[in-house]
Amino acid sequence: MNRAKPLLLSCLLLTAWTRSLCAQEILVKDGQKIAFLGDSITQMGQDGLGYCQLVISGLKANGVGATMVRAGISGHTSRDMLARVERDVINKKPDWMTLSCGVNDVWHGAGGVVLDKYKENITAIVDKVTAAGIKVVILTSTMIGEDQPNGNNQKLVAYNDFLKSLAAERKFPLADLNADMQATIKDFGPHQGNLLTRDGVHMNGFGDVMMASGVLKAFGLGAEQLAKAKADWDAKGVRVAGPQMSFTLAQIDQLKAAAAKQGKSVGDLVMAAFNAAMDGLLKQ
Repeated sequence: MNRAKPLLLSCLLLTAWTRSLCAQEILVKDGQKIAFLGDSITQMGQDGLGYCQLVISGLKANGVGATMVRAGISGHTSRDMLARVERDVINKKPDWMTLSCGVNDVWHGAGGVVLDKYKENITAIVDKVTAAGIKVVILTSTMIGEDQPNGNNQKLVAYNDFLKSLAAERKFPLADLNADMQATIKDFGPHQGNLLTRDGVHMNGFGDVMMASGVLKAFGLGAEQLAKAKADWDAKGVRVAGPQMSFTLAQIDQLKAAAAKQGKSVGDLVMAAFNAAMDGLLKQ
């Protein structure tokens, strides 16, 4: 018996399985339209190098030419989005809709939307959209201030728990952006000011990359495909970590590798380099 053949077959199967972890089937198909329903975070994400634009270009980098339907409006809550979902989404006949809603429902306080009504509104939105044959991707709401223990973020937990349970129940793809945001802040380590946002809520370049990466993963992109998206974003001039610390995505990856080698966080590494540079300047 030739033992080489089973061994070769096993190696080929292992290689195919390993590649499948990196290059997965993308749910969005070439020529399809994606509606981005949301508030000011999404409205800002529709222009320049915002997260919606990065999603579209990230798909294109992987051979999928998708079209964006703009459906983000500043200040809107679930109540407002329900009132306009037919006009801004259904009538545009997209194939997909991403739903980013919850920040203003909580942040606006008395002018927001209480949890029970929020659940009704979100359920009605997805019912209308799916009845029209549009596929839905749920995005958990990002943080309200980059400190998780604050009152707004604690209140937001129940809203996001509902979104996650709805996605599981309806078998919708889920981008858990709130969890991604918390993990990114924790992993980066010590830093000055906001890391992912301009003002605690609205994304900067780093935040847009975080959101776009989460949405693309929900659309089925694996590590290999995300690497292609990041290379495309780098080529477009995406910068991360805000105006005080501006890096390319490739530089962030290099910083992560250097920090891991030294057993530090990226924030610790950057702060140490900054302090060393300052000491050098002051000694001149």
